[in-house]
Amino acid sequence: MSEAKAKLSFARISPRKVNVVCALIRGKDIEMATAILQHTPKAASEYLIKLVKSAAANAENNHGMDPSKLYVSAAYADAGMIIKRMRPRAHGRGYRINKRTSRITIVVKENRASFALLSPSNRPVAM
Repeated sequence: MSEAKAKLSFARISPRKVNVVCALIRGKDIEMATAILQHTPKAASEYLIKLVKSAAANAENNHGMDPSKLYVSAAYADAGMIIKRMRPRAHGRGYRINKRTSRITIVVKENRASFALLSPSNRPVAM
């Protein structure tokens, strides 16, 4: 079974915050994942909407997959580089501030025929 990926590096958001939203869309079909992300009030959902659409376009154009049968097989965020800043403190000291970045990856695959026939409420949920 072939797969298509979309990656985003140096996203200026903590991977811990992104993984919360990634868990919502893992295992869902593309239409459902996009709908969930559009109604999720998290900053990470903006990055993930673009990535899901990009991964679906990669699957259709580069791998010849049917866009109506695609689902999100993997969604995760790894730690990227850390931008280090200093905050002035008492007695001439400086405390470090870590501004974390993420490397976000979305992988989409084509459904099996039996999986596509299930209604959205009966589909298995990935945890």
